[in-house]
Amino acid sequence: MPGAQQSAAPSGATATATMTAVPAGVTTTNRPPAQANRGAASHAKPKGHGRGRAKAPAGTDAKAKPRDAFFDNAKYLAIVLVAMGHSWEPLRDGSRSAAALYITVYAFHMPAFIIISGYFSRSFDMRKDRLQRLVTGVAVPYVLFEVAYTLFKRWADDDPGYPISLTDPWYLTWFLLALFVWRLTTPLWKIVRWPVPLALAIAVLASVSPDIGDDMDLQRTLQFLPFFVIGLCLRPEHFKLVRRRKARIVAVPVFALALLFAYWAAPRMNAAWFYHRDSAQELAAPWWSGAVMTLAMFGCSLVLVACFFAWIPGRTMWCTALGAGTLYGYLLHGFLAKGSRFWDWYDNPWMHTPWGAVLLTLIAGTVITVLCTPPVQRAFRFAMEPKMTWAFKKDPVGAARGRN
Repeated sequence: MPGAQQSAAPSGATATATMTAVPAGVTTTNRPPAQANRGAASHAKPKGHGRGRAKAPAGTDAKAKPRDAFFDNAKYLAIVLVAMGHSWEPLRDGSRSAAALYITVYAFHMPAFIIISGYFSRSFDMRKDRLQRLVTGVAVPYVLFEVAYTLFKRWADDDPGYPISLTDPWYLTWFLLALFVWRLTTPLWKIVRWPVPLALAIAVLASVSPDIGDDMDLQRTLQFLPFFVIGLCLRPEHFKLVRRRKARIVAVPVFALALLFAYWAAPRMNAAWFYHRDSAQELAAPWWSGAVMTLAMFGCSLVLVACFFAWIPGRTMWCTALGAGTLYGYLLHGFLAKGSRFWDWYDNPWMHTPWGAVLLTLIAGTVITVLCTPPVQRAFRFAMEPKMTWAFKKDPVGAARGRN
């Protein structure tokens, strides 16, 4: 999702982290802080060595840290699944297979993005530069795209009165707002004794609380919270566990069983449960089912995310570089996804044939791939990762250090 992108210090996302998740403030280096600093002491130069060289300001790296191909590959493949899932949505009523694929993908693609976003938010604190990245890489893109999506809906859907509201995210922008809240709460999750059970309890309570309403898309923020907190608690060795050969072998039958269950459940289950945007009562279900479904889907999502990670290549591939642009693909493809509904592209009966579904899937994968490429990133960096140095006060300590 986006999600978590990687920069010198995890924004956690850019999620886009970016999941993040999937951009400054939404981004972060794919390399964990502890790992990045490993060996620094052993390679320290003797006192007086290199005298006369300018020192790098505190909090910055003299050299850009390498990105981890595994996480870039994971973000790219997850964003491809997001786009494909959006292309399958209008096909669900006429195709049980499309509905089964849709349910299966929705069970894990956003949790995967959010976990990665949390993982690269572990070093987030209230330091000035990190707060600035949070504003420029998450808050500013949220405002710009919320306005852009609203104007697009007014024009494309012939709805000139549709209001601009920064408190009611429209379509995909909810992730940026949620990421902003999650990251601000990161210091809290670092100090509590049982962060994951606490976050899960909050998600359960949200699922049975219809009075939360739609403001700030708070239901999604709270119900997806446990995945972000899990990301904060993960370490490199946890990812190594799910990438072993045995895990890859087990992932195949697990995904097969998930697809079979989804095929059975498609006509019987409300897919809105997977959006995590409503309480049980709002889905016309008894209140207690909110707690049951939240816990059940949390467990299922974790298993499928682990299976997804098990098959992510750890080597650099042709698509690895695209992992840095997943937030771009996530936000930009929303105009086409919604435009296809506004302009009745799915009214063509051929679209609802098996070959039509295959073609739509390929088109979705191709479009999202193009939107993650460096040229697109350069074209839209002004909106996704604005520098905005003019908007922030200069750090007097940093300025004095630079003069010295």
